[in-house]
Amino acid sequence: MSLERVGIVITRLLVDEELRIRFANDRVEALGELHARGFALTSNEIDLFLESDPQMWSWADRQIADSRH
Repeated sequence: MSLERVGIVITRLLVDEELRIRFANDRVEALGELHARGFALTSNEIDLFLESDPQMWSWADRQIADSRH
């Protein structure tokens, strides 16, 4: 497992709203897109992302919105 690759994917999901929306709608396709861009993940890493709650990745947006109130 490459912590660097996983970290990059996590960061992309947190900061890239379009990717996050695609991930919420079709996780396999979004991960495939990242793979095509060179972010190759192991099958275990892919499984972890597939099993994650897509709403979890909106954390950054919620934090920004909460700080504005």
